[in-house]
Amino acid sequence: MAKQYKFTVTAARGMLPLLADELKQLGIKNSKQEAGNIRFTGELEDAYKVCLWSRVAIRVLMPIAHLNAETPEQLYDGVKALAWEEHINAEDSTLAVDFNSFRSKIKHSQYGAQKVKDAIVDRFREQTGLRPSVDLFQPDLRINVYVKHNQAIVSIDLSGESLHKRGYRTHNTAAPLKENLAAAILLKAEWPRLAKQGWALVDPMCGSGTFLIEAAMIAADIAPGIARDYFGFSFWKQHDRECWKRLKADAERRRQAGLARLPVMLGGDNDSKAVLAARENIAEAGLAERIQVHERSLLDWPSVSRDLPNVGLMVCNPPYGERIGQRDELHHLYESLGNVIHEFLPGWRTALITDNAQLGKFTGLTMFDTVPFDNGPIPCDVLFYRAPKPVRSTEMLHASSLTDEDSEAVADATKVTITEQGRMFANRLMKNIKHLAKWARKNELSCYRVYDADLPDYAFAIDLYGEYVHVQEYAPPKQIDPQKAVERLKEAMQLIPEVLDLPSNQVVLKVRQKQRGTQQYEVQSSHNQRFEVAENGLKFWVNLTDYLDTGLFLDHRDTRQLLLQKAAGKDFLNLFSYTGSATVYAAAGQAKSTTSVDMSNTYLAWAQDNMRLNQLNGEQHHFVRANCLEWLQAAQQEQQRFGLIFLDPPTFSNSSRMEGVFDIQRDHVSLLKMTSHLLTDDGCLIFSTNRRDFKLAVDELSDLDISDITQSTLPKDFERNNKIHYCWMIRRAA
Repeated sequence: MAKQYKFTVTAARGMLPLLADELKQLGIKNSKQEAGNIRFTGELEDAYKVCLWSRVAIRVLMPIAHLNAETPEQLYDGVKALAWEEHINAEDSTLAVDFNSFRSKIKHSQYGAQKVKDAIVDRFREQTGLRPSVDLFQPDLRINVYVKHNQAIVSIDLSGESLHKRGYRTHNTAAPLKENLAAAILLKAEWPRLAKQGWALVDPMCGSGTFLIEAAMIAADIAPGIARDYFGFSFWKQHDRECWKRLKADAERRRQAGLARLPVMLGGDNDSKAVLAARENIAEAGLAERIQVHERSLLDWPSVSRDLPNVGLMVCNPPYGERIGQRDELHHLYESLGNVIHEFLPGWRTALITDNAQLGKFTGLTMFDTVPFDNGPIPCDVLFYRAPKPVRSTEMLHASSLTDEDSEAVADATKVTITEQGRMFANRLMKNIKHLAKWARKNELSCYRVYDADLPDYAFAIDLYGEYVHVQEYAPPKQIDPQKAVERLKEAMQLIPEVLDLPSNQVVLKVRQKQRGTQQYEVQSSHNQRFEVAENGLKFWVNLTDYLDTGLFLDHRDTRQLLLQKAAGKDFLNLFSYTGSATVYAAAGQAKSTTSVDMSNTYLAWAQDNMRLNQLNGEQHHFVRANCLEWLQAAQQEQQRFGLIFLDPPTFSNSSRMEGVFDIQRDHVSLLKMTSHLLTDDGCLIFSTNRRDFKLAVDELSDLDISDITQSTLPKDFERNNKIHYCWMIRRAA
């Protein structure tokens, strides 16, 4: 087991609940919330993840000692006794000390910091005759000492400098909004969910562009720390460079995938210098082609409102008299803001920050929440307003997709130099397409796999879905340098549209990660951009953007065809039915009846849509929302029987709608026995799993007649990957 450490993460007033949510999403469990910070126990990698991914944290500290500090001498002796040589070298190294105290005898922070620095320097001088120097800007080691009631906590500052500094701010304006505050406001405004649903975002008083950049980074799943070139652990002696390199490479992959699904984002300001600053900062963040900023006054926004989606979030940091604007004139500004929303963007929500909540009343909008945050030294409130007019989902404009022109602009901005290996990848992809295209036409297939990690350095699965391309990256082998893998990904994403002669906005990249619970079935975004594909004369709805999977498992094509051949006159059961593609095949094969069981209302509705798409309607087709394990027990008690059953369960699930944890390797024996009890005497069960290391416990299933049909169910386009799934035909023994 990896070494465990204790960490402390600090955040500003009002942001601790958001920080707690972030830590939970990062998989950090052993945490405790206190005044101004959250403490947790974990591996060094967990602290690195917080530094890289937290949007609201200020600092990540690693306590190394607790000392008595009733006097300066006691503090000095305690600090000097610590093994600083484990953290920093004496020669050619730098350090800095941050010191704060609360209700303690050592009150002067500068004096306390001096005593700590002297203790460290004196230890090195006595041991080696050398000493580190002081660098208050970006030291090799930043030490944090907090004394409370004369008890000192000595910590290594792994963040090095405040995490609100993302590395993209090259230009400032008057009264700039801190990056972590902008992110916190967006998180409280539910922007992550709204962005997935394709909502637009506008900041009509954008200043230096902080809201716009933070919103884009959230929507595109870009790590807020990805552009920083300095952290407190960068030159720390115990820094795990390989771990950090791996995390950065993973973040870059997620960034590449996320940029393709950014919604409409616009900014404006009536100050030309602010517009220039915003554009410079946006360009530094690598988002110049994705965020538009224009010199525009608030009252000019109605003229562009007709080009905006019907739903969106307007977010801004209007002047509120403390640093900008005359307080007694500001009510006109707030009134104008409310008028623009009410008259021209009635389906839009609004969020704004102010030090005077009374000004918010002049908007005339309906406020549904208020949250206290500090804007620097100014105590403020963030006001959240409902849309004046709710917009039906059918009215939503999914303007988040790139136009061809935008797509080419993004491609030009992200071009990489093509290597010789890249050309080999392009040639292999072209060769595969020529080889498979004729076969696909003959079999009425508009969706099939054209590349499956054929070259080890380009570990992708590439599937054609009509005129769209679905790309999934396999986890790179450990021996491959993570940064090299990222470069290969960028190169491939440039070459794929060229080889296929398609716009880059018709290429969808998915970054597959280890999934917890039902994450593999959760919404990734919600653009509802599904379209129709053909397979063996049948039709199916697929969605390449909203979920980790597309709605159609291509490797089961031949398995589904087998079900069609066996279904005539039989009652068919589809357990863990997903989008019902197997049910469509069975119904097309003249099954007497079909029953599809799944826990998800979304997928059951999708399955019914697939059936309607093929004119396979009727009361004999049943769709049941249930925990399949519980449903099996009930069906067994009711003595239900089926002549044909398809069973393709998840490899793992700890869904909140299931009791306990399901693991296919551990639980498949009991699952198969329960399912086989529902077979008629001459019935047939087709069981499949895509767990690569799965082993069927044949000895424990001796009462069943089992045939391995894996090889005969692997389609032509999956011949290279004979572990894409395993499949068995199971009957009750005579």
